[in-house]
Amino acid sequence: MIDLSKEGDVFVLHMKDGENRYNRPFLEALNAALDEVEASSGPAALVTTGAGKFYSNGLDLAWLMGDGAGEMKGFIEDVHALFARILTFPMYTVAAVNGHAFAGGAMLMMAHDYKVMRSDRGYFCLPEVDLKMPTTPAMNALIAARLSRVAAHEALVTGKRYDAQTALARDIADDIAPEAEVLPRAIAAAAEYAKKDRKTIGALKRGLHAEALKVMMAKG
Repeated sequence: MIDLSKEGDVFVLHMKDGENRYNRPFLEALNAALDEVEASSGPAALVTTGAGKFYSNGLDLAWLMGDGAGEMKGFIEDVHALFARILTFPMYTVAAVNGHAFAGGAMLMMAHDYKVMRSDRGYFCLPEVDLKMPTTPAMNALIAARLSRVAAHEALVTGKRYDAQTALARDIADDIAPEAEVLPRAIAAAAEYAKKDRKTIGALKRGLHAEALKVMMAKG
């Protein structure tokens, strides 16, 4: 489901569960891998990536309406906490977006410090308007913190699918690359900042996103 490896100073977290949709087992595995990264010592940076044509397709709606129905509220809060964790992770983070990043998957992508999208396939999309599922205040806070006002408005109100070239032009992505180069490019970008002090970089992120975090970590 989640594989964690290391290349030099860079931890590479591979999400390998099909569409990488968020359900309780997936979230627990992802957080366990992040715990391992945080518990490490020495210079480090983090890259996350998916497999095949999906980076992540967001919430596992079938699970939420089935086995997860009894814990829906708490689970959504845990998803918000995951986004906040990546947003303020105490090292440089890069999303190697190998394919589609939809809904919560797009939000996970934008929570990273740097985003490399595959240039020949895959879309960034916030489709909630077409799903008739308004985003939560926590999700809105993340989107407002990481996208420009123009890009956030367009992405949310239209549900537009952005290919890599358009995402780069809108500052949704920071770099684009052919499939074979996405992960190496992301690792190289992460390695450049792996020696930054963890305590300091974490504090800087928390300070920068203090207002968003108040909303993202709110309960009830």
